[in-house]
Amino acid sequence: KNARLKYNFLMRMRRKSRLDERITECGEHLLITEGSDFYKKSEQEKYDLIDLKQVFGNDNPVMLEIGCGKGGFAFKIAEKYPETNFLAVEKISNVIIEACEKADKEKPKNLRFINIAAENLLYYLGEHSISRVFLNFSCPYPKYTYRNRRLTYFRYLDIYKKLLVNGGEIHLKTDNRGFFEFSIQSLSENGFILKNISLDLHAEDLTDNIETEYEKMFVAQGKPIYRLEAYLR
Repeated sequence: KNARLKYNFLMRMRRKSRLDERITECGEHLLITEGSDFYKKSEQEKYDLIDLKQVFGNDNPVMLEIGCGKGGFAFKIAEKYPETNFLAVEKISNVIIEACEKADKEKPKNLRFINIAAENLLYYLGEHSISRVFLNFSCPYPKYTYRNRRLTYFRYLDIYKKLLVNGGEIHLKTDNRGFFEFSIQSLSENGFILKNISLDLHAEDLTDNIETEYEKMFVAQGKPIYRLEAYLR
């Protein structure tokens, strides 16, 4: 329920003033903005692969957060692990603009943002280019008829399979038990092995957990946080 309310809130947010101009004015930390004309392009025209080595200036591993919101998690993890590069994806321009403007001010060397829909990732990122995918509090789309929009539905898992390097992982956190159970089943049925499954993350001895904004709110409300890691056979 809480994750669904989060999604509805984001979709109903008042459009920020000068949004299109502000997106255009973002500097090097916003790599791609997927305009409305994307779906009018031919299949070949849609490809705009990012040269990650050129963007970050090194060959360090690249991790990807899908649905980064305002970038709270992305900034924290990039600061904590300076020898790892991070890409943060958010499809809603009205949300990602705050993260991009913050990045332009703080200029983190190992963090970049992409304003695109998750289903289009392979048009921008090469195969086997990502070492880890983070799915933090993704919208659960609780109605069964909307299950194909869930970020652990098989069509998205097929994308992650192509993006992940050998030995790469998916790390998932959610407050929604139904989405968590669906994800366990979907990942297992699509070739992933699960490990470090937690039904109440904050009841355990945390050593390397980075909280998101929504995670803090749910924990303060006494709600359990579900978490898992998954990798390919």
